[in-house]
Amino acid sequence: MPELSRTEDPTPQSRCRFALAWCDITPPADIYHRMWGAAKHERATGIHRPLRATVAVFAPLSGDERQIVLALDHCVMGATEHANLVAQAAEIGGVAQEEILVVFSHTHGAGLMGLDRAHLPGGDLIPPYLQSLGEKAGALVKQCLAELKPAGIVYGRGKCSLATHRDFWDGKQFVCGHNPGVPADDTVIVARVSDDAGQTLASIVNYACHPTTLAWENTLISPDYIGAMREVVEADTGAPCLFLQGASGELGPREGFVGDTAVADRNGRELGFAALSALTALPAAGTTFAYAGPVVSGATLGSWKHQPIDTASKTTWKLQRWHEPLNYRPGQPTASQVQNDLADLQHQEAAARAAGDETRAADLRALAERKNRLLHRLAQLPPGDTFPLQVALWQIGDAIWLGVQGESYNLLQTELRRRFPDRIIIVASIAADWGASYLPPRDLYDTGIYQESIAIVAAGSLEQLIEGIAQRISVS
Repeated sequence: MPELSRTEDPTPQSRCRFALAWCDITPPADIYHRMWGAAKHERATGIHRPLRATVAVFAPLSGDERQIVLALDHCVMGATEHANLVAQAAEIGGVAQEEILVVFSHTHGAGLMGLDRAHLPGGDLIPPYLQSLGEKAGALVKQCLAELKPAGIVYGRGKCSLATHRDFWDGKQFVCGHNPGVPADDTVIVARVSDDAGQTLASIVNYACHPTTLAWENTLISPDYIGAMREVVEADTGAPCLFLQGASGELGPREGFVGDTAVADRNGRELGFAALSALTALPAAGTTFAYAGPVVSGATLGSWKHQPIDTASKTTWKLQRWHEPLNYRPGQPTASQVQNDLADLQHQEAAARAAGDETRAADLRALAERKNRLLHRLAQLPPGDTFPLQVALWQIGDAIWLGVQGESYNLLQTELRRRFPDRIIIVASIAADWGASYLPPRDLYDTGIYQESIAIVAAGSLEQLIEGIAQRISVS
């Protein structure tokens, strides 16, 4: 006799208290915007799609613990700007600062909102904008705390081919662009959150792909592909959609680095329809798909039905927050060295312009911008021998939610999901400030690939981070 087949095909799910609220955070249309070194403009010239701030609060059914996620349609923030935002949002929301995890969609079309840019064209609009952003974030936190209610979350997996590998050897050097010769992680994790009446409260889409459709030719404020993705999902579900950027250090859209917003919208619809496919397949929370017995017909058929389950095991809650100490990379340049390099590049740029060589001048201007950003980052790095990388991990029922600072290579999520195949693992990277920069795998160090060339932590840091997270999941 054959062995008994599995008589249940369960869907991963969680049960907790939940609330979500969002608002428009689109900055003034003429604010400082230059995100790309190759860009020729300073101010934005208009709006492609609005930017959004979303707050989601997760809490156990009983008890005082909670994890607050503040998701922003911005690329990154410096340490000072991030600290100011968290302090302001926490004070207005009436919560502790450590409860707030800021994550970024990482759109490169939103502009660079650094206080060090205040002296540049349109930069005078940055300080009041950041002030209003903190006020709006705090109000969203306060609203969510007042609206927390029991909810069920069901999870699914889909696939989307938008993301491709972007470490490309062109025969002479590594460049950052579409590499069709290397496979890319196509996993889309989705979640549907519903209240006890079955009303959908939110859809959550977790996908790893740099929002770099729009680049130096784009002068419009934009959420990149995330805006159109949300539009597709929300039109179908009738509920707000929260996007969480996965570990996408080496992943970007197949067609990117353009100025055409129609391409960004097309990329967004590709992801949106992939997410909808997975969301549509999800059953109601609190049910499982189980074998209901044979039915005699032309053949003896096996009948399966969605049946209610005891959700007690789905309420498991465990929250862990820590700072993973990652060694700084040896040989980091000093601020004075970078300042000298910057002055030299600016001198060369002026000479190139005087000679009428605008192509060389543009390249030198972009290189000078790299030095400016390096100076800003060096000034805000924590002192000591290690970088304290911020991590938040909360388990709810069958799912692990993970917020990680820095731009980790995709290995972070693929390896964790390989080790824990029976868990849904949602990875939100680009958390907190950008001081951690990129976290590439050990074997990419000293190759000249862009991401490793600006990494501030030592080789092996990504692997250490993976081990630290895996150990905590193993004992949860």
